[in-house]
Amino acid sequence: MSEHDLLLESADAHFNGERFFNPPCYRPDEHLSPKTAPERARNIFRWQMGLRPRWPDALPPTAMYPLPSPKPGECVATFINHATVLLQFGRKERQPLRIITDPIFSERCSPFRNMGPKRVREPGLPLNDLPPIDIILVSHCHYDHLDLPTLRHLAGRDDPLCISFLGNRRHLEKAGLPRIVELDWWESLNVDGACITATPALHGSARTPFDSNRALWGSFMIEADDHRVFFAGDTAWGKHFDVIRQRCGVPDLALIPIGAYAPRDLMRRVHMCPEEAVKTFEALGTNNAIGIHFNTFQLTDEGILEPAGRLKIAMHHHAGRFEVLDNGESRTLPPPRTSR
Repeated sequence: MSEHDLLLESADAHFNGERFFNPPCYRPDEHLSPKTAPERARNIFRWQMGLRPRWPDALPPTAMYPLPSPKPGECVATFINHATVLLQFGRKERQPLRIITDPIFSERCSPFRNMGPKRVREPGLPLNDLPPIDIILVSHCHYDHLDLPTLRHLAGRDDPLCISFLGNRRHLEKAGLPRIVELDWWESLNVDGACITATPALHGSARTPFDSNRALWGSFMIEADDHRVFFAGDTAWGKHFDVIRQRCGVPDLALIPIGAYAPRDLMRRVHMCPEEAVKTFEALGTNNAIGIHFNTFQLTDEGILEPAGRLKIAMHHHAGRFEVLDNGESRTLPPPRTSR
């Protein structure tokens, strides 16, 4: 059996009957730590209670960008904020297929209205100006990714299909979503001419202090109209990106997190720094990527401008394009030269 086959076989086990976990085979050696979960929790609590650098309370609004409508065969990706990206796939003689990732338009990513991380930058597109959404992808149940007020709005307006991971239905049902599909890693769903494959991530989940890792987390590979787009969700750097490329193919576009990584000794198990995001870009083999998960809510200690600056330096000698967009800015993938 090859090393690749052993990796796939080992990663099939990510649930112990009560909680989900990250397969050790996906973690590089430098990510392994002898600390126990309670020790890590105490360290994180001490960090949260300590003095931390503060972002500005609010940033000036960025330029208003028009929302492009894709021509047949095109894919338009619009960065809205945080991990929220609108994907529009142009189709002949039909309305575009519109997919949105981890939509959050709320003022805070928190269970409380007046406490918790508050946004410092407005979404690049007002919620009411979003075009009709066909599919919502939710990578996991943390409050900055599963935002119930936003999901309730979309559920009532658009009747969308929501695709997430095992164990998240109980959270998503609170939003009144009419159609919910839970997937395990490597399961696929064919819907409306698209194929959505649930792929791994190195992260965790919780909505309360009592439901840690009761729901699965992950990423998605989206194939529609001869385009392949990868949405990484929230994840640490790991060997799973090599497996995703081998099993799902090279994406035409990757949405890769670049923020919420400091202090590194605490965050490296769940979030990538910009240099690791570039390693992900390389592992996936793509030529196009957009940075996500930065510059909206202060979740960690790095400066608000640091992720974009470090990404630019890390990409200095690369021929591919891994860029940071303004909120509301779009990139268009042209029709592929040949169909897959």
